[in-house]
Amino acid sequence: MKSTLIKDTTKSERIALIREWIPVDDGLEDCEIDLWEMYRDYIEGKKEIAEINAEFQTDYFAE
Repeated sequence: MKSTLIKDTTKSERIALIREWIPVDDGLEDCEIDLWEMYRDYIEGKKEIAEINAEFQTDYFAE
């Protein structure tokens, strides 16, 4: 499996990775999560996936 770390990927590869996570039938219609917005900092090379996921879980459980 190829590394998904920012240092090992290009912006295009990071966009392609997020695109893979979006279901073909876009089953997120009733979900308020926008994966493009959620992972924008990853796509832009500012934060790793693990950092974003940790922040999301903290926010999710804190509410």
